[in-house]
Amino acid sequence: MNDMRVVTTHLDEHTLLIDGMTCAACVSRLERVLNKVPGVVDASVNLATEKARIHASGVPVSALIAAVQKAGFDAQLEPTTWTEAGTSSFWPVVVSAVLTIPLVLPMLGMLFGADLMLPGWVQFALATPVQFWLGFRFYRAGWYALKAGSGNMDLLVAMGTTAAYGLSVVLMLQHGAHAHLYFESSAVVITLVLLGKWLEARAKQQTVAALHALAALRVSEAIIQRDGAEVRVPLASIQIGDVLVIRPGDRVPLDGVVIEGRSHLDESLLTGESLPVPKQQGDRLTGGAINQEGVLTMRVSAIGGDTLLSRIIRSVEDAQAAKAPIQRVVDKVSAVFVPVVLLISVITLLAWAWFSGDWQQALLNAVAVQVIACPCALGLATPTAIMAGTGVAARYGILIKDAEALEAAHTVRVVAFDKTGTLTEGRPSIVKITGISITDNDVLQLAASMQQHSDHPLAKAVMQRAAEQGITPRAVGNAHALPGLGLQANLDDKTIYLGNARLMAELAIDTSSGQQFATEHETAGRTVSWLAMRDASGGRVLGMLAFGDVVKVSARTAIEKLNALGVGSVMITGDNKGAASAVAQAAGITEFHAQVLPSEKAALITRLKQTHGVVAMVGDGINDAPALAAADIGIAMASGTDVAMHTAGITLMRADPLLVADAIIISQRTYAKIRQNLFWAFVYNLIGIPLAALGLLNPILAGGAMAFSSVSVVTNALLLKRWRPGA
Repeated sequence: MNDMRVVTTHLDEHTLLIDGMTCAACVSRLERVLNKVPGVVDASVNLATEKARIHASGVPVSALIAAVQKAGFDAQLEPTTWTEAGTSSFWPVVVSAVLTIPLVLPMLGMLFGADLMLPGWVQFALATPVQFWLGFRFYRAGWYALKAGSGNMDLLVAMGTTAAYGLSVVLMLQHGAHAHLYFESSAVVITLVLLGKWLEARAKQQTVAALHALAALRVSEAIIQRDGAEVRVPLASIQIGDVLVIRPGDRVPLDGVVIEGRSHLDESLLTGESLPVPKQQGDRLTGGAINQEGVLTMRVSAIGGDTLLSRIIRSVEDAQAAKAPIQRVVDKVSAVFVPVVLLISVITLLAWAWFSGDWQQALLNAVAVQVIACPCALGLATPTAIMAGTGVAARYGILIKDAEALEAAHTVRVVAFDKTGTLTEGRPSIVKITGISITDNDVLQLAASMQQHSDHPLAKAVMQRAAEQGITPRAVGNAHALPGLGLQANLDDKTIYLGNARLMAELAIDTSSGQQFATEHETAGRTVSWLAMRDASGGRVLGMLAFGDVVKVSARTAIEKLNALGVGSVMITGDNKGAASAVAQAAGITEFHAQVLPSEKAALITRLKQTHGVVAMVGDGINDAPALAAADIGIAMASGTDVAMHTAGITLMRADPLLVADAIIISQRTYAKIRQNLFWAFVYNLIGIPLAALGLLNPILAGGAMAFSSVSVVTNALLLKRWRPGA
């Protein structure tokens, strides 16, 4: 890291695709090289994604690429559009195996008493191309590591196999063509390592399966309305405000708003919602969703990188490329790992030669020590688990923006929920209708008749309930608003009123028949509307409607699921105590804080952290942003504001509180995989290196164990892909 840092208000961010890294030591070396480039403020390299992310001021990309190449790796600037990485070639493994098998078969024949040993010159001819042609990659990478004053897995393989190969050449020259040679050891080790790297590369491809699926949602063309005609045009030519036509079976090309038509859309790959979502005029559409049965006309509201799909892909990439805090410990270990292995190898060589006098065996044991070492497994343990965890979370509507949030979520002790839009639906609906001098259905019909042309939130709630119950509004005359009171209309020879208690008082209408209903619902924080009628004989109350913000169906289940995980729940709201108490009781929350101002929410979160430990905050509004930032982990509902989503470390693509528990569970599973991977990576070395030093592990078995260690670590991380919400 540079001693001098550039102080600037703006930093450029560059992402380079790196080719040639093989282990954690490569990562440490490349980070040191990049951080020494003048103007670079921070450089982070990820072995699993094979990317380097650099924050710098005034540093051209060419200078960064040159630094990478000087360190012995290849690099190129990451494309602006997401592309699927290629799979490593298998032919080197095949050719190496074809040349190696004849060297191994005579050893198998010896088990059955058959002498099939090949002449020394034949073994030499088979092993040499494996060593110096197919194994050249190890020499190249190892040489650059030495030039940089460090070591890596390639250096260990190159040194170990060269020692076995060189010993065989010397013995062949000294004792003739039928001397006991070790060409098969060097050839088998190289073949096994090549096979292991190929299997590792294939397995790593599966960790980005979520990105493959998301990228597949993009379309290249769309149908646009121009000059009264429908024309199919490239997506790049579409601008904000253009009108597009979405036919049945088509994917929505960009984000926008429905201006005509009704249909259902499949948004499962975007939000994890398995059921089709109804869409009609005024509803938002998200690029990538599939239109099912109706024709929709939409107006474009976001294009390019500003669409939700592009932001999701970018967030998943950022999370997968970032380092978790635990990775810093691994990086420190990896920095000294190769030098320590080389030291142990030298000690093994000298000790065996000193005590046994058998330099051949001493050299083979030293080779086994070098080959068994697994710095690649250490380097892959954390990033592969993070890639798999963030990928599977995104598939089910949990968008994790950084690795730190993913790692920290498993330690959450309490979740603080905002009320409106988080635990409740966030829009008023009818909680209760009661008829006093007419039936409940008549109350609803008259209320709908008066409000059928109104855009007021309470009017929309009335119209929705009427539509659900199949009630048709009647025609009324002279319907108009009474500011601050309600509204009135004429029906036949009567005047009908719908409004608050103040309106009833001004009309001098007796409300004693509805006082119990009003008191009960107003105490619970609900809005009460009175329906009354006045005719020649006077005025009277016909019925009443109570409006409330309905608790989400999944809220109680979500709280119970958190309780089962040992995580407590707290509700924070600016509403009155009655409304807060009703929602808390319905959701099963015992601790709640009412009448909390937006400016006070962050301070309350800080107090909760002091009393409860690690706190996660769940919210969806602008007023929740300070609290989301103050919490250890901010969790935003995607149905809310952009400010909340930008502040939070985790975004829930569906406004479903059940996803909060699922986010904690996937964090727990991912962190468990990281611990398992690191455990096995260390165990391989802690057991394998001493066994090799004691002469209990020959180079062939050591090479197989080393290759298997990397594959097993990646495969274990891939088990996260089997996770499902509710599991």
